[in-house]
Amino acid sequence: MILDPATCYRAVCARDGRFDGLFFVGVTTTGIYCRPVCRARTPGRDRCVFFGTRAEAEREGFRACFRCRPELAPGQGPVDALPRLVERAVARIEAGELNAGSVDDLARSLQVSGRHLRRALTAALGVGPVELAQSRRLALAKQLLQDTSLPLGELALASGFASVRRFNALFQSRFGRPPSAVRRERGAGGASIALRLDHRTPYDWESILSFLAPRAIPGVEEVEGGVYRRTLRVGSRRGWVVVRLDSRQPALLADVSLSLAGSLMPVVARLRALFDLDAHPAVIDEHLSRDPAMRRLVNTRPGLRVPGAYDGFESAERAILGQQVTVGAATTLAGRVARRFGEPFETPFPGLSRLFPSADALAEGGEDDVASLGMPGARARAVLAVARAVARDGLRLEPSADVDLALARLRELPGIGDWTAQYVAMRALGWPDAFPAGDLGVRTALGGVSARRAELVAERWRPWRAYAVMHLWSDHTKRGVSHVDRSGDDGAHPRRRVASARGG
Repeated sequence: MILDPATCYRAVCARDGRFDGLFFVGVTTTGIYCRPVCRARTPGRDRCVFFGTRAEAEREGFRACFRCRPELAPGQGPVDALPRLVERAVARIEAGELNAGSVDDLARSLQVSGRHLRRALTAALGVGPVELAQSRRLALAKQLLQDTSLPLGELALASGFASVRRFNALFQSRFGRPPSAVRRERGAGGASIALRLDHRTPYDWESILSFLAPRAIPGVEEVEGGVYRRTLRVGSRRGWVVVRLDSRQPALLADVSLSLAGSLMPVVARLRALFDLDAHPAVIDEHLSRDPAMRRLVNTRPGLRVPGAYDGFESAERAILGQQVTVGAATTLAGRVARRFGEPFETPFPGLSRLFPSADALAEGGEDDVASLGMPGARARAVLAVARAVARDGLRLEPSADVDLALARLRELPGIGDWTAQYVAMRALGWPDAFPAGDLGVRTALGGVSARRAELVAERWRPWRAYAVMHLWSDHTKRGVSHVDRSGDDGAHPRRRVASARGG
């Protein structure tokens, strides 16, 4: 998003939260840069310079404010006007892909040259991939220093640094003080790491939980008392996370098990995607409200988010299991898959005892073995086809994936039609313009129209059709319509068409 200095300064004077994370303001007399919502005394206009990213401000020698904490600012999500290549690269860098790999490795995975990737990032953000990765590591380290009691050596590794010496040197040069001087006095560490995940307001936490709760995979996830819990895997590490709404500030609070200390960058990135924390609700709601038919829904649920996925493969398999059956039945099936193919994992929570199977583990299963869990053979073949595409053929189901390529490859697999592909795009790929036109809940909410007519109506909601879908599903459920026939486009027998109006 390109903003002129006058607009930026007005936003700083107003401490306007709608601009939080869109730009940062550097104060030339102090050498510090802040979020536009910082509560410190507003500097004069002649002392302010503006940057699109933290890394850009740091490259110019500005240090992060310890009051407003720029490292906690919501990121720039898919609704922002960044080139798709840049957006995908940023997502992978923020998930820690350069912690162990090279820029050239990252570029190859994005199907471009290293030179082209460096040029694209610099043109769009003012910094290259190495600078961006370094800025993200230092931001996470600063957050952990202020919010946790992790020993400095463990903290350096948790932030993605290969060595404590390198971490100390970079931190000193960037913030003008050693890490030990930033460490707040804290008691002995517990069994988890506390993380604060900021978001823009408004944020409809209730709707997120009401969507996730009936879909929580038994043994893997649970929603209870306004809290979301789950087991999770990052590479060879296993652990758990507990997420709740912060009652004092616009943020979620996550407690992550110490066993995941070395993988916090990907964990944070996945949690932000799961809870759609980088969305711009004011912009989305204003756009959707231009449609009179949508305005009432937006006013009823301001700040409604699109629930994403902690793990895209898990979400895709959950979507397949939800084809033509109720949400409850799909949840039961998912629990059976977790028990049969997933790993047992001990947690402090009685309801969490399994890890959802990895693509590699599920790909080794047989069709009869999967079908014996209670599904037709065609559904079992679809489950295995997705697992093998991810495990063996390099299919990526994550927000940094090429959406068009991922959708095309999904539709080539047996048992995957447009509804499932679009649902996966909404949740696993985090695509804000995904639209399952054949969904009966959507078509019913629009007056019983055809899928083609639904697509025409939805044109005015672009590029945020996925948010419009969530509003329609939410309204459908509110009016007591919970289990209806969906579209049969995924190859299911027409007599078996019974599904939720809010998706599998």
